[in-house]
Amino acid sequence: MSRRSGVLEFAVLGLLRESPMHGYELRKRLNTSLGVFRAFSYGSLYPCLKALVQRGWLVEEPSAQPEEQLNPRAQAGSLAGRRAKIVYRLTAEGKEHFEDLLSQTGPDTWEDEHFGVRFAFFGQTSRDVRMRVLEGRRSRLEERLAKMRASLARTRERLDDYTLELQRHGMESVEREVRWLTELIESERKGSERAGQESTRRPARETGSDRPSSGPSDNTDR
Repeated sequence: MSRRSGVLEFAVLGLLRESPMHGYELRKRLNTSLGVFRAFSYGSLYPCLKALVQRGWLVEEPSAQPEEQLNPRAQAGSLAGRRAKIVYRLTAEGKEHFEDLLSQTGPDTWEDEHFGVRFAFFGQTSRDVRMRVLEGRRSRLEERLAKMRASLARTRERLDDYTLELQRHGMESVEREVRWLTELIESERKGSERAGQESTRRPARETGSDRPSSGPSDNTDR
């Protein structure tokens, strides 16, 4: 499996975990919510869906919606109409597989294309995994930035003004993302600290509520 197709499968499974969708709606969500897939077409999406069905991670179900509501272009060709009538739903095995993918934090999750898609599903990802992916991505970009600076230092004198400006622009883009990642990492750490403080305070409050009251029992002796 190529890295590109692996990213697409991950995104499809993640979107279908939210709710069943037909192919047209899936393509629309990929284009609008996950910008990395803006150039994807039905020619890329449907082979991916068929492969996921064959692996038992998705099932195809007939749609109850009228064809024209599913795909405004359905009348342009019978093939689009047939596709628009099918709804794809995540199976229990598909959900388990997606959760396994969500737990992965290896180098592939730090790469440009995969990281953007992984980040889109951070709301479904545990804090520990988010931290490892964010820190890995930052480390990868810091390495890239160091190489860019070294290359610029070696070639600066041989570059014309426009090429030099383009390289500076690339470096600034990487520097901005490193700062953004650092802010996200700090936010995750603070959230983890707050969660830890709340968990340590909670037993103390419960213990306090179990203390005997000095009200009615003291008044009876007066």
